[in-house]
Amino acid sequence: MSLLRPLLSVRGKYRVLHLTTLAFFLSFVVWFNFAPFSVAIGKDLGLQPGQLATIGLCNLALTIPARVFIGRLLDQFGPRRLFGGLLLFAVVPNTVFALAHSFTVLVCARLALGIVGAGFVVGIRMVSEWFDHDEMGTVEGMYGGWGNFGSAAAALGLPPLALAIVSGPESWRWGIGLSGLVAAAYGLLYLFAVDDTPPGRQFERARRKGALQVTSRGAVLGLVALQLPIPAALGLVAYRVERVGVISSTGLLVAWLALAAFGLYLVATALRANRSALAGEAPLDGHYSFASVAILSLAYFVTFGAELTVVSLLPTFFATTFALKITAAGAAGSAFAFTNLVTRPAGGIVSDASRSRRAVLATLLAGTAVTFVALSALSGSWPLAAGIALVAAASVFVQGGNGAVFAMVPLVKRSVGGQIAGIAGSYGNIGGVLFSFLLFQTADAAHPIGDTRLLFLMIATAAAVVAVLCRWLPASEKDLDLDDELDLLQAGESAGLVR
Repeated sequence: MSLLRPLLSVRGKYRVLHLTTLAFFLSFVVWFNFAPFSVAIGKDLGLQPGQLATIGLCNLALTIPARVFIGRLLDQFGPRRLFGGLLLFAVVPNTVFALAHSFTVLVCARLALGIVGAGFVVGIRMVSEWFDHDEMGTVEGMYGGWGNFGSAAAALGLPPLALAIVSGPESWRWGIGLSGLVAAAYGLLYLFAVDDTPPGRQFERARRKGALQVTSRGAVLGLVALQLPIPAALGLVAYRVERVGVISSTGLLVAWLALAAFGLYLVATALRANRSALAGEAPLDGHYSFASVAILSLAYFVTFGAELTVVSLLPTFFATTFALKITAAGAAGSAFAFTNLVTRPAGGIVSDASRSRRAVLATLLAGTAVTFVALSALSGSWPLAAGIALVAAASVFVQGGNGAVFAMVPLVKRSVGGQIAGIAGSYGNIGGVLFSFLLFQTADAAHPIGDTRLLFLMIATAAAVVAVLCRWLPASEKDLDLDDELDLLQAGESAGLVR
């Protein structure tokens, strides 16, 4: 408690920002606490590389639908209870994982822990409740950048912590188990340390439960289309698991049938929640731009999807491209990850300072396209320093793009902000799955880690396409959030002032 006292003493909205960022940080420590111990766990329990890869996949799989469903709950129950409850929940599967002695238990526990990765969405809504629109990019960027650092902190801090407590083959159990206990203790504190909104303002809840409510027939079709990649991405994960021999072809068929049923459920809930829009009736919550939801989701698909894929790829990429030892390759590859502390907040800061948030996002996506085209040409004939510099430049655009996306997401529609953040956040993971799947499918004798040149060109192409789509985002000024701008426009139309 003494360590938290400085945070608790900070007044007002910055106190909420600090406490929420720490909650996100701890959720990522727990979510990523497997990776630094994977080798130790494999040796201790006699697991094969394919089994370890499967555990890693399971760690990411359920985060995709969890972000969507947590977003729905968030708009009903508020971020304080959701974030506190999520951290308290984490201790259960985390402890099961720490005590496990069988592969099946490890897989089930890791699947459940994937839900903890949805904590990011909760904090987005909490921070947006406490800060004004003209500083949204800055604070959401700080929240995202420092919260994401929890994955690096797990890799750097948990192994020495575990060895300091117990030496031996089972020290990993202590490192993983303690991280879950700390997260749960903080979750309990969080429930009593923050409020959903500043004093005097009521928390805006979605008028209807279930799927996101949109405002036109075309938007309903767009919402349905946005649901379909969710089960599709999970189907690719199931296929990867089957290809490494963890499940049988029959098991894969069963998984695909279950995911098809899940997809039908998502479509049905989207249609049921939007009967009024299908009938051409005015929505209860007022109009907003669904195109913004779709474009921002696609932008996060590119930026965060590329980050997830490249961060895990770079150490091996540098080792094979420049014939480096694994420690040196890891240090070179870290140029991408460690810039996140600065570049993601910077993307939000620039968005706040600019007169056009969409121009900032489009520029960062265009920069992503250019740098990844350059990365596709990177080879062992280049100087190592030039390769590291190019990777660092790519990280500026990709992670700055993350910050610019979530400088805009909370401004689309406050009352359904959790659902919008959930959809956009899930698309980041979908991008990571799709880009990783491309590597998996192109791995052969000539490309042992997959065709990285094709991957980089695919990311560049996707970034260029979404940069063009940004022209359909509202041209919001820094003193108007997207929600207010569209409401004012509609009011003008109703009064006959806008044609």
